[in-house]
Amino acid sequence: MSTTEFAREPLPARILRKARALFGPTGMFMKGFAKNPVMVGAIVPSSQRTIARVLSPVDWDNARVFVEYGPGVGTFCRPVLDRLRRDGILIAIDTNPDFIAYLQATIHDARFCAVLGSAADVGEIIAAHGFVQADYVLSGLPFSTLPPGTAAAIMAATSRVLRPGGAFLVYQYTRFARRLMQQYFPRVDNGFEPRNVPPCVIGWGWKD
Repeated sequence: MSTTEFAREPLPARILRKARALFGPTGMFMKGFAKNPVMVGAIVPSSQRTIARVLSPVDWDNARVFVEYGPGVGTFCRPVLDRLRRDGILIAIDTNPDFIAYLQATIHDARFCAVLGSAADVGEIIAAHGFVQADYVLSGLPFSTLPPGTAAAIMAATSRVLRPGGAFLVYQYTRFARRLMQQYFPRVDNGFEPRNVPPCVIGWGWKD
């Protein structure tokens, strides 16, 4: 980039580009954690073993509409896109504009859409993209530290938006979300991945 082009570049874009160059995805993730630890919930991205474990029950042949809450720097986005069918879509929803800008700048895939918004509005968000239901919803949101009523609202919205036979894939660092899921999903399978920082509690909530 020339000096003239750099001067014309908007300041937020310059800051984001510098952050990517200096720190990479881990640095951006830590920046997000420092800015709002209640919403990020962890100080480092999930391990590859955790990613594989969380995604293990997905029937990729029948996964066309995939939604992720709290994608952060895309730790799960890229593995999901690697597995997702060609006519699928991954809608990633985050309340952090820095993460959304980072994802839009670094993931170049026609099947990917990063949305600034709340997971509680998932129904309206997927409807805006032309869909009625989702096949799978993935979340690493820290349900135990969300504002009062928010966790329940997200659970209820997710239950409504999933198709029959679809699943809510949740990875956490406490058992709070897994217990809450039992109020909204008739079947919840449990998992655990010790090789993560911190060790990860996993729940798969299935919709009849």
